[in-house]
Amino acid sequence: QVQLVESGGGSVQAGGSLRLSCVTSGYTDSSYCTGWFRQAPGKKREGVAVIHTTGTTYYADSVKGRFTISKDNAKNTLYLQMNSLKPEDTAMYYCAADFCFGGYWTAPTSYNHWGQGTQVTVSS
Repeated sequence: QVQLVESGGGSVQAGGSLRLSCVTSGYTDSSYCTGWFRQAPGKKREGVAVIHTTGTTYYADSVKGRFTISKDNAKNTLYLQMNSLKPEDTAMYYCAADFCFGGYWTAPTSYNHWGQGTQVTVSS
């Protein structure tokens, strides 16, 4: 059974930093794409940063240069380092994992396994 447990969210001022963590279990790391997605009130869930099994990474244009996704396979943990946070980064952040689905591996609809989410709030 795939399980994903996020932590690390919180409230920060604009320009601050947070690091999200997602402890994963129940699947072979090398066979799944894993990533971070977010959903703000009234908006669709969107991909923030995703790692393909090949090691290729995807970042949304809005976070390039500010966010970094990484994995510690020994700890079965996925991270998202978020720097220079902006109010528009405010959202519920979710980690997700699933088999990489062709050309759609960055799309939220390609993922069936989700964590419970962790709230990130950035004030101006």
